[in-house]
Amino acid sequence: MTSQIRIFGARQHNLKNLDVSFDTGKITVLTGVSGSGKSSLAFDTLYAEGQRRYVETFSPYARQFLDRMDKPQVDKIEGILPAIAIDQVNPVRNSRSSVGTMTELNDYFKLLYARLSHLHCRQCGHEVHHEDAQRIAGLLAERCTENDPRLVISFAVDVPANFTTEEVQQFLEQQGYTRTHPTPISKPQAKAPTQRLYVIQDRFRLSRAEPARLMEALDTALHYGNGHLTVFAVAADQTEEQWEFSAGLHCAHCDIDYASPQPSTFSFNSPYGACETCKGFGRVMGIDYGLVIPDENKSLLEGAIKPWQTESNRVHQQDLERYAKAAQIRLAAPWNTLSQEEKDWVIYGAPDFKGGTRAWKQQWY
Repeated sequence: MTSQIRIFGARQHNLKNLDVSFDTGKITVLTGVSGSGKSSLAFDTLYAEGQRRYVETFSPYARQFLDRMDKPQVDKIEGILPAIAIDQVNPVRNSRSSVGTMTELNDYFKLLYARLSHLHCRQCGHEVHHEDAQRIAGLLAERCTENDPRLVISFAVDVPANFTTEEVQQFLEQQGYTRTHPTPISKPQAKAPTQRLYVIQDRFRLSRAEPARLMEALDTALHYGNGHLTVFAVAADQTEEQWEFSAGLHCAHCDIDYASPQPSTFSFNSPYGACETCKGFGRVMGIDYGLVIPDENKSLLEGAIKPWQTESNRVHQQDLERYAKAAQIRLAAPWNTLSQEEKDWVIYGAPDFKGGTRAWKQQWY
């Protein structure tokens, strides 16, 4: 496909047999006096032809539900792409409005990121993919190119620690498995003590294994491992590497599952996508302590906290003085000489106080 959109002989409305080209992947601005043909070129020619050709790709049944534009008066257009046009309207604004919402571009961006974005693990930073047996086989082929290690395909099974080795072995033999990895890993962080055994599904060198055997081993290990499998790569000197793989959006390195991205994930109007700090408003409410305590040379008794010196808020000043004595806070000392612990007590309250600036914001929305 050409990297340019070329228009030949455009005669739509007041365009006079215009030949022009645009580079794709770049921002192009059309300027000119009123009536020079900017809208005729951008909307009635470029957008009309891009939208018309895109609609033509649908079936006749689907096309009857879509708006269709007339073919523009032009000799030829080359390199045209599917087009999106933003209407010039007077949108209704609210506290969450942005350029993206008022132009409806946000709706397209949400779909774009939900379908084409790349997920990275929040802990290790590795990219997280949907992995199936076919993709895992390709990754193994890349890693085994140089030394062709012996691969041990296995899946993990968590068993209670009070099971004896004989009981575990008997259970596995009933399922047709007779081999396990020799080093079980304990999991003390679980609610009940467990052991993780790696049950061997198959062993082979990738260069000698039939593709059907490889795919069967990977599929079976993913099935019995609930979407997870482990490959032990044993080199010629008997050194061993452990490679973790998993189906779905799961980081095998950190054992963290992720939900598939949805358009709502990228919407600040959705509880799933809104920022936890600003709740999707793009701003936060806070306290300007420079206004609350404008003169740090004053003590608490002298009225360092200015808002509490009015008649209506005097009761808060009285409460402060009463509780500060019990907490051994220096009331007569200037604010700028108080320790950080004393200042925190005044601002945030006692350690067991369920309030302060850490909680008041949540009461507003």
